[in-house]
Amino acid sequence: MRKVSLTKESIKGILEHMLKRSPSSYPAQEQAVAEILQNVRANGDAALFDYTKKFDHVELTADTILVTQSEVDEAYAAIEPELIEVIRKALVRIRSYHEKQKQNSWFDSTDQGTMLGQKVTALNRVGVYVPGGKAVYPSSVLMNIVPAKVAGVSKIIMVSPPGKDGKLNPATLVAAKEAGADEVYKVGGAQAIAALAYGTESIPKVDKIVGPGNIFVALAKKAVYGNVSIDSVAGPSEILVLADESANPRYVAADLLSQAEHDELASAVLVTTSEELAVKVEKEIEGFLQVLSRSAIIRKSLENFGFILVAKNMDEAIDAVNEIASEHLEIVTKDPFMAMTKIKNAGAIFIGEYSSEPLGDYFAGPNHVLPTNGTAKFFSPLSVDDFIKKSSVIYFSREALEPLHEDIIKFATAEQLTAHANSIRVRFE
Repeated sequence: MRKVSLTKESIKGILEHMLKRSPSSYPAQEQAVAEILQNVRANGDAALFDYTKKFDHVELTADTILVTQSEVDEAYAAIEPELIEVIRKALVRIRSYHEKQKQNSWFDSTDQGTMLGQKVTALNRVGVYVPGGKAVYPSSVLMNIVPAKVAGVSKIIMVSPPGKDGKLNPATLVAAKEAGADEVYKVGGAQAIAALAYGTESIPKVDKIVGPGNIFVALAKKAVYGNVSIDSVAGPSEILVLADESANPRYVAADLLSQAEHDELASAVLVTTSEELAVKVEKEIEGFLQVLSRSAIIRKSLENFGFILVAKNMDEAIDAVNEIASEHLEIVTKDPFMAMTKIKNAGAIFIGEYSSEPLGDYFAGPNHVLPTNGTAKFFSPLSVDDFIKKSSVIYFSREALEPLHEDIIKFATAEQLTAHANSIRVRFE
């Protein structure tokens, strides 16, 4: 990790460096993705099966692309009962948290003959993308399906690339079944996003696509946005730890590495007011790297996007935290709740030394699908809100409209929209 004195110039340089990880920085891959999307849109299942054979080395047909009940049963038999129990415990906590986010329709009427309101309606059909191959993320399955289920989405369709044996990971399948996926298809990559966005003979078109994936999946989601809705164009994982001299350096080091192990583009940043803590954290990191299984990936991640920023005081440190707007923010200070009140930009905020980031990944309850690449300045975590839409409701009687109609006509006339004015005028001729 690079240790840097915190200044306006150093923060600006770090932010520019971080943006190199953005999915917008891959023009060559964008062209490849565009070709895949166009092919699937034009040729449907035939293109889908060709790409699955090419990229995943699996022969698919219309009869085998959909996961069957016997495959689900096989998945349950293949994993330890203890893991199934853990998945179910996590589900309870995740569902309970998201149920508190539900919104209801509301209507407000008056004696003058008006009614205004807002009608909340769940999306009809949602697609959930789940990474496959070497990646096994049953936790992401839960985090993407549960809020859709709580919102009342009619049909949840999951897609995930098959392994070379033509099957999905058992833990992924079990998580999908437990969370409430209605259909699961064995297809991944940009071609799966195309299938969800446009529909094929086997896979129905959806209204929204959510879920993480590699750069091809991220670029595909970006490209189909507008034809369907998406959750976000996610970048690599990030963690920022805000700490003072009271922090335990061993805990801080362990937490920074928890995100650095995701991939070589992951970002781990420590912002601290203590030079002594910075030195101790560096030492602890080196010790952990001798024993952790993914140390090669972690080292590369820390070399590329690992920083220790030493600030003069806590106000300066918090300003830097808000400027970076990290996906995960841990606050490990003498008064973490006071510091939390000053945080404006963060995907998820973990308070105190026992609220480590993996708690949020698996078990706390809040969603772990979070804004990255500084987008926490204007985006929120995935929630029930992402799976509903709102319609305005307006009712006026003649008696309620009459005292307003001349004002509306004047407004429309000022905008030279004579048909608008006429639409009101004819009702009082």
